[in-house]
Formats: sequence, C-alpha cells, structure tokens
Amino acid sequence: MLNRIRYVLAVMPIVTVPPAILVWFAIHPFARAWRRFGARGTYGILMVPAVGVCWGSFIARKTLVGTDLGTRPELIVLGVAALLLASAFARARGKHLTQAILMGVPELSATDKGKLLTEGIYGRIRNPRYVEFLTFIVGVAAISNHLGVWILLLACVPAFELIVVLEERELRERFGAEFDEYCRRVPRWIPRSAKAGTRG
Repeated sequence: MLNRIRYVLAVMPIVTVPPAILVWFAIHPFARAWRRFGARGTYGILMVPAVGVCWGSFIARKTLVGTDLGTRPELIVLGVAALLLASAFARARGKHLTQAILMGVPELSATDKGKLLTEGIYGRIRNPRYVEFLTFIVGVAAISNHLGVWILLLACVPAFELIVVLEERELRERFGAEFDEYCRRVPRWIPRSAKAGTRG
C-alpha cells in the first residue's frame, strides 16, 4: 500500500510540472504578443500542447518515474517537513496573490497592468510561489523516492531561475522604476526577516 502511494505521488509531478513550465516559457518571453489574444485566448491556445505533453507524460509515466529507490523513513520525515513548509508559503502568498495574478492575467492584459505586490511575504522575498513550488517538489521527491522525481527537481532549479528572469523582465516593462526599487530592497530567493516589499 505504501509503495502504491509513493508511486502515485511520483507520477503527479512527472505528469503535471513539465507542461506547466512549458506554458510559462511560452508566455513570458512573448507576453506583449500574447496580449492581443487576452488571457482566455492565450490559455485556450496553449492548453492544447500542454494537455498533449501531460497526456504523453502519463502514457510514458513508468519510464519517466524511473527507478524506485525504496522507502526511506528519514526521507519521509524530510518530505513531510518540506510539504508543511510549502503549505506555509502557500498560505502566506495566498493572502496577496490572487488567482488572476497567479494565472498571469495582468501580463496578458492590454489595459490592466495590475499592481506590484509589496505586502506580507512579498516584502521579504520576491518569488514565494516558486520557492513554495520547489519545496513542494522536494517533499514529493523525498516521500516517493523515485529517480525520475529527483531528476525533475534538479531540472526545475535552472528552469525556475530562467522563468523568474523572464518574468522580472516583463515586470520591469510594466512597473519601471518602482520594480527596480523593489528589487533593490527585496531578495529574489532567500527570505529576509525584516519587512521590505514585493512583486506580482
């Protein structure tokens, strides 16, 4: 039973994370061009290949999940701790990050540029949702302990760094000096204990 749970946990990120990353890579470098379609049109177009990647990953799940490295109690403890930390990040950023911002609606709007988030956890770290996401994958990788999920975690680190660079370039276009000042005050990845400011 535990092995089955671990396998299902391993399949989840293998199937869902790559298409999500591909969608963001498709949006951020070309946000200006996508604005002519709006958020609904953009996602309507991009969901077709995303669902295709998701389905292909599901079909190839046994290969992609890779070798079962076994049940490790110490890794399960680490995994549970990581999931709790990810949950704490989710609660903190959920107070400020609306579903619309999370889905990139301001990036894809020709009229509403949104607002620069500078409250709460966004005053201590610029990218809490990506830290949350990475911490979540650490938790799933540790509990499931399948080689493919560990490889996915390693691949997510540079992928998220590049996504953030592209996202920040787009935010700089939208908010200009306000965003530059925010970047000077608030670190990209490691939270500050003192309150400072945030981003959308």
